[in-house]
Amino acid sequence: MSRRNSFRLPRHPASVGLARRRVRDHLADWGHGPDDPALQDVVLIVSELATNAVRHGAPHEREVEVAVTALADGSCLVEVSDGGRLEPRPRVVVEWEEHGRGLLLVETLAATWGVWNRGRHGKTVWALVIPRDTP
Repeated sequence: MSRRNSFRLPRHPASVGLARRRVRDHLADWGHGPDDPALQDVVLIVSELATNAVRHGAPHEREVEVAVTALADGSCLVEVSDGGRLEPRPRVVVEWEEHGRGLLLVETLAATWGVWNRGRHGKTVWALVIPRDTP
């Protein structure tokens, strides 16, 4: 059985923290403990993808949508949608730069990630997080 929750938030920097809290709360309701590494990975990925949507989404777009699906095998699918059409790509950053590492983090934490084009409605950036083996 899978469980999905989605919500829309204003395209504003304060929404990133709210997205993290809502996803953490939903996953906790679905049985993921606070020390669960997969929950921590999902929350960090939500933070990075929501930040990108807020910063780089279409200027006319007022909201971003966040969805998280907890799958029966323990994995989680994260989706963040915005009205922008440019596909995000990881970039090379130098050590003194303060921004630009978000997708590198997503690439490291997720089993896989990608972008779905939604035509004139923008894009959805998604990431699949599978449970890590715990020692």
